[in-house]
Amino acid sequence: MRRSIAVVIHPGFQLLDAAGPTTAFEIAERFRPGSYDLTLLAPGGGEVESSSGVKLASKPLKHGPFDTIIVSGGEIVRSMPALQDILAWLKRAKPRRVASVCSGAFILAEAGLLEGRRATTHWESTDHFRRRYPNVTLDADRIFIRDGNVWTSAGISAGIDLALALIEDDLGPEVARRTAQQLVVHRRRPGGQSQFSGLVELGGRTGRFSKLIAWMGEHLAEPLTVEQLADRAAMSPRHFARAFVAEMGTTPAKAVERMRLEFARMAIETGHAPLEHIAEASGFGDPGRMRRAFVRAFGLPPQALRRTART
Repeated sequence: MRRSIAVVIHPGFQLLDAAGPTTAFEIAERFRPGSYDLTLLAPGGGEVESSSGVKLASKPLKHGPFDTIIVSGGEIVRSMPALQDILAWLKRAKPRRVASVCSGAFILAEAGLLEGRRATTHWESTDHFRRRYPNVTLDADRIFIRDGNVWTSAGISAGIDLALALIEDDLGPEVARRTAQQLVVHRRRPGGQSQFSGLVELGGRTGRFSKLIAWMGEHLAEPLTVEQLADRAAMSPRHFARAFVAEMGTTPAKAVERMRLEFARMAIETGHAPLEHIAEASGFGDPGRMRRAFVRAFGLPPQALRRTART
């Protein structure tokens, strides 16, 4: 079965948003000839300049039919007429699947395709996205998310992760695995995009709490109460809690849980230590508490994440 894939670009698009998925589908086609037909589309067609200045040739937007439409991110407001053309076209198109890479999620949301759905986008844009589209449930830590026939992915290189997942959905895990090997990437990348965001590592928006955050990371097994953290920061608990939220965009308790989750998930996905040991070392105390935190954050228990990372 041959599947038609349309990758939509626009003036100021991020080059890797288009090139990454396109290359993944090209390689999958080598392993299963006759699987994919790739088309690069843009408003008006012709050469389209990316954010880097490199231009790609495209065909004009058309109705298709297309099995899958992938919308690239980048400088999505460089040309408002082009953006409006894409939005109108997306509303008319009826693909089996629609997907976005990076800030392309803003285009899907603006077209109404993410209303009431779960989605992700680049970690740096999450606050803006949540304010603009409150009816979309944004999970800022996921590399990609599938909600029904709508797929969204995180920043830039995550378009490759997205494409591998789409390939697996079409052709099975073996072709996806071989494609990932050819690309020299993980078939399923360990961890979420929060490990790449730098928010925790930098200590917040200005780095005010960078030393405190580094200390927290070295003492996750301790209680790390607000009082303990405030004392470490030489502030009163009330003043510290307010300043921390203003700087980090989250409460001290949620920041501690996030750091524990990141530590525990990395240990679970990349190591062989028993869950009891990981729960203790990360500060969750017991596997049950860690399991509940994982289900809240990732929708899966630790055992499932470990199995997924090893397939």
